[in-house]
Amino acid sequence: MFQNDVHPFDARGVAKRFRHAAIFGALESLEDGEVMRFVNDHDPVPLLGQIQQRYGNQVGINYVAREPGNIVIDFTIQLGAPAAAGIPAAAAATGSCGGGGHGCGCSSS
Repeated sequence: MFQNDVHPFDARGVAKRFRHAAIFGALESLEDGEVMRFVNDHDPVPLLGQIQQRYGNQVGINYVAREPGNIVIDFTIQLGAPAAAGIPAAAAATGSCGGGGHGCGCSSS
């Protein structure tokens, strides 16, 4: 993989109420084989579940760093992989990642 195939996404700079929508939009703009390097201050475990429900194996998830206050995850687009079957995209768009005490606020108004 070439360095220009890795696209940084720093979630800390995105307003909390827009984060999940921005992340989904960014993932959907990538081409097969490209990587979005996601940086955050908390581990977004519920978001990862939403990504798996929404995209199945078409988005690979690989932690680069997983320590308190420093989470780095590579999301790799793998269009040849089977997608999740029978799960509507709207079902994956609900919920909140909680933010490990900081509160993501993604589903609050």
